[in-house]
Amino acid sequence: MSLDDRKLEVLRAIVEDYISTNEPVGSKVLSERHRLGVSPATIRNDMAVLEEEGYIAQPHTSAGRVPTDKGYRLFVDRLASLKPLSAPERRAIQTFLAGAVDLDDVLHRTVRLLAQLTQHVAVVQYPSLARSAVRHLEVVHLAPTRLMLVLITDTGRVEQRIVELPGVVAEDTVAALRSTLNGRLRDRRLADAPGIVSNLPDEVGPDLRPVVSTMTGVLLETLLERPEERVVFGGTANLTRSALDFPGTIRPVLEALEEHMVLLQLIGEVQSPSRVRVRIGQENPYEGLRTTSVVSVGYGPGETALGGLGVLGPTRMDYAGAMSAVAAVARYIGQLLASN
Repeated sequence: MSLDDRKLEVLRAIVEDYISTNEPVGSKVLSERHRLGVSPATIRNDMAVLEEEGYIAQPHTSAGRVPTDKGYRLFVDRLASLKPLSAPERRAIQTFLAGAVDLDDVLHRTVRLLAQLTQHVAVVQYPSLARSAVRHLEVVHLAPTRLMLVLITDTGRVEQRIVELPGVVAEDTVAALRSTLNGRLRDRRLADAPGIVSNLPDEVGPDLRPVVSTMTGVLLETLLERPEERVVFGGTANLTRSALDFPGTIRPVLEALEEHMVLLQLIGEVQSPSRVRVRIGQENPYEGLRTTSVVSVGYGPGETALGGLGVLGPTRMDYAGAMSAVAAVARYIGQLLASN
């Protein structure tokens, strides 16, 4: 084993012990717990180099050392593979998510499941409208001059709007409108839909044109003027299990969690269901979250990320376990969306 490899082994042992015990790690403990094949004196020398290079630090007057953000980053980057979930964990994920009745239920179950599996805060983004496609447009005749437009995406997301018409509309006109909208928009990506919608009034007969013109405005509002996305999160109480990991106060973390746009930008930035992203401590762009780490991944059918999910916890987290959990849950959600 070369010197560099040995130092990496020493760092790995320090990270694993500190995550497990929340106690600074000394050379004597490392020598006793891990088969590093060298003397405590050699381990002390390696620890001195690791400290000099900023991978570990000495808290207060303790004889032991703890990993820094830089040390955690190197540890995560050198993880050879994700920790495999146990057979009971895999069955629990499949059974729990398979019982969901609709998209809202899937996402709320996902949050509860991730929080339970990792003991961290779990965050799931609703499938982004911009990345979704139209599955069906339903037009419901509520009153002589009032319709309800229901947009259903391929991810199961549902958007509803009430449409007030300039005049009375007959049932056969509503049926023709429903057919026209679905003929033009079904299976089209929502990102492409505004251009199609804008041209609709010019493509229909004069009998449909007034109601289509009114409907066009509502559709464009649905597609363009509601850019905000939604997240659901849970497991905030898990932070209290790690109160010692947040120096001074946990309040900045709780305040950041209340800002849904912060969570969206952390979780929604992922682009792939196959690449797990880890932001550690100072790598977080939000000051209130710089005592935390965020593990996130995209989810969706195949390699298409329709949204993101992840967990947030202290920098002293079981990275291998958290990465495995978010990857496994995202994979199951992708399968559910693909099967629907």
